[in-house]
Amino acid sequence: MSKESQKKSSNPASYGKAGGNRLATAAKKAVTKTAKPAAAKKSASAKAPKSKAGAKTSAKTSAKPVAAKSAAPKAAKTPKAPTAKPAAAAATASGLAEGAKAPAFKLPRDGGGTASLADYAGKKLVLFFYPKANTPGCTKEAIDFTRLSKEFAAAGTAVLGVSADSVKAQDNFRDKHDLAVPLISDETHEMLEAYGAWGEKSLYGRKFLGIIRSTVLIGADGRVAKVWRNVKVDGHADAVLAAAKQL
Repeated sequence: MSKESQKKSSNPASYGKAGGNRLATAAKKAVTKTAKPAAAKKSASAKAPKSKAGAKTSAKTSAKPVAAKSAAPKAAKTPKAPTAKPAAAAATASGLAEGAKAPAFKLPRDGGGTASLADYAGKKLVLFFYPKANTPGCTKEAIDFTRLSKEFAAAGTAVLGVSADSVKAQDNFRDKHDLAVPLISDETHEMLEAYGAWGEKSLYGRKFLGIIRSTVLIGADGRVAKVWRNVKVDGHADAVLAAAKQL
């Protein structure tokens, strides 16, 4: 190639107007090709922070339910303690202090008729409360008071037995054991409660309401002179007689 030809090929003007256009177009394409990867990289790098931010947001969102679940047991309410049962309240409410005025009563008795506190006004009176007629302990206690009935009378003291048995049951109890003391029937428990002989008891680990074996000695002035609770039957009637003689 001659020197003139080389000059023409290196000088765009030597190609004329058409040749110059072709060269310009080729140059633009080259620039575009080299610019595209850079733009792609830029867009990729721009997207990356967004994906990281999204990952953080999703991590926080997924952590929230876990925190809520772990906090749920702590927020649980403590169950309320059970309220006291009426039976327990009735058991602790009863009581009779020595020196207090004896509660009035008027109830049916064995053989028909009634017995009341007013019937014994101005006299000493023994009330022995027993759980149930014709049971071993109650039978022995009633027989012991019958055995000492004349001595009680000599000491100016009357004796009455009291339970929640029906009048018919009291009649049977009297006849079966030849009892010489009147037996009162308090099926509504009003007198038993007034004298503190009705309350909570326990038998073989089972708690229930019933008659607490008790004895009350009332003076001639109508006031409570002495009270025996949870009585042991053996020798009890003799101890009550001794207290009545001293009153």
